[in-house]
Amino acid sequence: MKKKISVIGAGNVGASLALYLAEANLGDIVLVDIVEGVPQGKALDLSQAGPVRGYNSRVTGTNNYAEIADSDMVVITAGLPRKPGMSREDLLSANADIVGKVADEIKKYAPKAFVLVVSNPLDIMTYHAFKKTGFSANRVFGQAGVLDSVRFRTFVAMELGVAFTDTQAMVLGGHGDTMVPLPRYTTVSGIPISELISKEKIQAICDRTREGGAEIVKLLKTGSAYYAPAAASAEMVKAVLGDEKKLLPASAHLTGQYGLSDLYIGVPVVLGANGVEKIVELKLEKEEKEALTKSAGTYKEMLKFLGY
Repeated sequence: MKKKISVIGAGNVGASLALYLAEANLGDIVLVDIVEGVPQGKALDLSQAGPVRGYNSRVTGTNNYAEIADSDMVVITAGLPRKPGMSREDLLSANADIVGKVADEIKKYAPKAFVLVVSNPLDIMTYHAFKKTGFSANRVFGQAGVLDSVRFRTFVAMELGVAFTDTQAMVLGGHGDTMVPLPRYTTVSGIPISELISKEKIQAICDRTREGGAEIVKLLKTGSAYYAPAAASAEMVKAVLGDEKKLLPASAHLTGQYGLSDLYIGVPVVLGANGVEKIVELKLEKEEKEALTKSAGTYKEMLKFLGY
C-alpha cells in the first residue's frame, strides 16, 4: 500500500518538497494551504510533470484539512518567511499561532502520523507542535541540522574544489545564530578537514554556515531559502518511510542527553520506521559543550514566551 505524505503550506518550501517527494516516488502527496486555488494549481502542475520526470506519485491540492486523514507523515512548512534584517526568532509569535492551529488539525485528522516541522523558529515550533499534538516525542521532530550540515558541507566542497557528495559534516544546537558546527566531525571522504583546510578558513566556513540562511535572505530580498530546506526535509521523510536507520542531525526532544532536558534542539539521531529511534551523544570538548548549552539556554528563554 502506498504511503501518504501531507505537506502543510504550498509556498516555495512546500511546493519544492512535494516535487522532491514525488520524484523519489515515496508515496502519494497531499498539498494543503489556506489560499484557495494555490495548492490545487501547484498539485496539478506537479502531476503533469510526472510523465516526463518518471514518477507515479499522485499529487493533490486542497484547502481542507480533512484530506490529510490517514497520513503516514505530515510535514509542516506553513508560516511567514524571513525578510532582510529579520531573525528566525522575530517570527516567533506569528508562526506559533499558525503552527499551533496546524498541529490541532493533525491531531484531529492524522493522529497516527509522524510530524516533521520545518517552520521557523524551527526548534521552538517543533516543541510547540509536540505539545499541541500530544504525540510521543519520537513522532515529532524538526528539520534543521540536516540543512545546516549540508550548508557546511557545501562550503567545505567549494573551498576545496571537491565533490559535494564526498563531504560529511555535523552541526548541533539550535537552528539559528547559536548553532554549533563541529569541524572535528567534518570530513572529505573520511579525511578530517583539519588536514585539508587552515584553522582560519575553517572558522570562516563555520561562521558562514551560521549565517547561511541570512545570506540567502539578504540576496533574495523578498523571501528565504527553499530548495535546500525542501531537499533536507525530503531526506528525513525518506529515512522514516524507508526505515533507513539513517544517522542525521535533527531537532529532537532531549530528556537528559547532553545535560539538557525538556526542549527540542539539534543533535545526531537515528531516523527509521519509529521516527527518532535513538539520540546519539557525541563526546564533546569543553568549548563545544559550552556552545551547545548556551544555544539551549537561548531556546529555553524563548519557550517561556510561549508559556512553556
